[in-house]
Amino acid sequence: MKRIIILLIILFSASCVYAQMNFLPKFIRKMYFNKDSTRKPGFVLLPALASAPETGLEVGGAALVSFYTDTSDHTTHVSSLFGYATITTKGQTKLSLNANYWTPQNKIHYLATISYYNFPFNFYGIGNNTHLADVDEVFEKRYKVNFESEFNLGNGLYLGYVAGGFKYYYRFDRNRQGVLNTDPSVEDKRGGTAGYAGPTFTYDTRNNNTYTTKGIIINAYYNLMHGAFINNGYEGGFFNIEYSEFFSLSKKLVLGTDIQEQSLTGSRSPFYLLPQMGSDEMMRGYYEGRFRDRNYIAGQTELRYRINNSFGLAAFIGTGEVFHTSFSFAQLKPNYGGGIRYFFDIEKGLAIRVDYGVGQKPAGEPRISGLYVALGQSF
Repeated sequence: MKRIIILLIILFSASCVYAQMNFLPKFIRKMYFNKDSTRKPGFVLLPALASAPETGLEVGGAALVSFYTDTSDHTTHVSSLFGYATITTKGQTKLSLNANYWTPQNKIHYLATISYYNFPFNFYGIGNNTHLADVDEVFEKRYKVNFESEFNLGNGLYLGYVAGGFKYYYRFDRNRQGVLNTDPSVEDKRGGTAGYAGPTFTYDTRNNNTYTTKGIIINAYYNLMHGAFINNGYEGGFFNIEYSEFFSLSKKLVLGTDIQEQSLTGSRSPFYLLPQMGSDEMMRGYYEGRFRDRNYIAGQTELRYRINNSFGLAAFIGTGEVFHTSFSFAQLKPNYGGGIRYFFDIEKGLAIRVDYGVGQKPAGEPRISGLYVALGQSF
C-alpha cells in the first residue's frame, strides 16, 4: 500500500518555522507544537489527502483525544479516543471509532471498536506463493463491533474477555473466471455473519504504552465464533498471540523485537477470516491479504533513534510466512525498511510515523514494497 498524507509535509515545515516565528493560531500551536508536561487532555485533528494504487485519490480526516484517568499517578497509562473517516475516487469508504481506556493505576483496561468498510480490494488466492497475474478485484462490505475488558491481577498480569460480532458481504459476477470464483480452496465466497467471544491474556511490564523504551508485553486471545443467523451454522475459532520486548541501549536508542502467530481453527476456512500477511505494523511493504492461509507467523526487530523531542528515526528487519498445516523455514519471506517519526504530543509519546517497507521479489514480478503513514508506533 502506497500512501502519502500531504498534511505531514505541512506539519514538518511548520514545525521548523515555528522554532523561528510564533505566528500560528493558538489552537494550532496547542495541537501540534506545544511541549505540554502537565498531563492535561490533548486533542489533535489530522486532515488527510492520500494517493495509492488501491484507492486512487483518498481524502478524509482523523481526530484523537488523549487523556489520563489519574493525572497524579505517573504509572497510569494514557487513554485515548480515536476516530477516522476516508473516501476514495474508487468508491471506497472507511469509518472507524476506537476507545482505549485505562482506569487509575491500570486496574482495568477497556478497548472498544466499531467500524464499517466499503472497500474493494485485490484478491490473489490462498497460500504463501500466490501470483500477481491471478489478481481478482473483490468488492467487500464489512461491519464489525468489538469490546474487550482486562483486569489487572498484579505484577503486570491481566486476564479478561473479548466479545463482538461481524458481517462480511462480497459482490461479484458469477460468470467471471477470477480466482475467487474458480479456486475450490476458497470457502464462503459470499461472506457471512457471526458473533464471537473468548478469553484474553496480557502480561505487560512496559514503562510506557505509547513510546516504550523498556519492558515486555505478551498479548493472547482466542475467539470462539458461531454463525449469527439460523441459516448460518459456521463454527470456528481464531487464536492470536504476540510477544514484544524493548531494550534501552542508550538515552536516545531503543531496540524492539516483536513476534506474532495467528491460527484459524475449526473444520471450515472462510477466506475472509484467514490470517493475512502485511499491514502497517508487521511485514510492512506487503499488500495486506496478498498471502493468506490458516496459519501465519512473523517476527521483526526495530531500532528506534530519538533525534530530539519532536523527531525520531527507525529501521526494521523481519520475516514471516503463511501456511496451511506445515511451517517451513524455506518459505519465510524477507522484510526490511525504515521510517521517520513526528511526536505531536511529546509528554504522552504520541507520534505520526512514515515507513517504507520492502519485501521479496517473486519470480517474474517487481519487488514487493510499500509506503505507510500511520498513527502511533508499529508495536
